[in-house]
Amino acid sequence: MGGRVSLTRQGAIALVTLDHPGKFNAMSRAMWRELRAVFTGLQAEAVETAPRCVILRGEGGHFCAGGDISEYPGFRFDETSLSAFHEDEVWGGLRAVLDCDLPVVAQIEGNCMGAGVEIASACDIRVAGVSARFGAPIAKLGFPMAPREAALVARAAGEATAREMLLEAAVLDAVEMKARGFLQRVLADEFLADHALQSALRIANLAPQAARLNKQTLRALGQGQAAATLVAGAYAYAASAEHREGIAAFTEKRKPDF
Repeated sequence: MGGRVSLTRQGAIALVTLDHPGKFNAMSRAMWRELRAVFTGLQAEAVETAPRCVILRGEGGHFCAGGDISEYPGFRFDETSLSAFHEDEVWGGLRAVLDCDLPVVAQIEGNCMGAGVEIASACDIRVAGVSARFGAPIAKLGFPMAPREAALVARAAGEATAREMLLEAAVLDAVEMKARGFLQRVLADEFLADHALQSALRIANLAPQAARLNKQTLRALGQGQAAATLVAGAYAYAASAEHREGIAAFTEKRKPDF
């Protein structure tokens, strides 16, 4: 089997799970397509019924160990098929995560290599177990990181870290990746799942419209748009029920009902 990407719901939280038994959840081509379909579907859900936060995680104590190398001989040695793999399948999956207006929490444990680092880089909040290990040692396999993927990792992890991973095949632990700004928090492994859920629940209890608008603004800024170009329409939320409720709840000293 080529692994799978599953979607389940826990109240207001969507749980997206990478599952490739025996391969530390390495991404097969089918899994990249499934990742795209899952996040495209979440983005398309009506605001009223959509989850308010997503936890992206791996099955069996690992996040994602990279790509499924067993598939590589079937397409990597032809420029056209290699380009289609990276630009359509891999970037299609990553772009779907990036384009999702729902906040995404990455729950990272064990192996987070190559494709795993790329997927984590597309998330908003990254929390990791102390056992997690990060790297992109693909130079050992004789190929570079694709341009869009390298830009994503360099933006999230920092250019110096990306260079170290790609040029030295460096593998860094969770404490080091937090010190470098890639991770928001590092926990003992046994507390990680609960911590990720609590983080997602905190997000889910806040204003969902504000979260979506913040993600849209940060995405535009990350794509190089100047803040001044975003001003037109930026205040269209003024008369919204969510805005009114948040202000009213504060002045009335009660918890807002979003």
